[in-house]
Amino acid sequence: LLSLLTVFVLIFSATGCFGPKKVSNMQEMKVSFSFDTQGCALNSPNPEIRVENVPDGTAFFQVSMIDLDVRSFNHGGGTVGNDGDGKIKKGSLKNYKGPCPPSGSHTYEFTVRALNADKSLTLGEGKARSAY
Repeated sequence: LLSLLTVFVLIFSATGCFGPKKVSNMQEMKVSFSFDTQGCALNSPNPEIRVENVPDGTAFFQVSMIDLDVRSFNHGGGTVGNDGDGKIKKGSLKNYKGPCPPSGSHTYEFTVRALNADKSLTLGEGKARSAY
């Protein structure tokens, strides 16, 4: 029974069921970035990420990055405060693992969610992709 419960928790966590609730009028944000390193950058800091059309009331940005070619590898991210300048500073994501494609080029995608002050509501979301 415990292992079955664990499976359900993992499934619901992966699908976002335990995350912040999305508001009905969620805004689409524009997200942009560029990698500033070459080669394996697994231990490099996150690049600066620019966010436009940030909803009013955004206190935090929740950021994650995935390799669209190897979705099983978790590149992490983190949650940072919104200081109002529309930028997620380089190196501010403490759980970030940079790109390191095992062969050739891979496509990486950042997802940025705008959260309210108690992190219970997703006010906006945006994504950006880049090959590396």
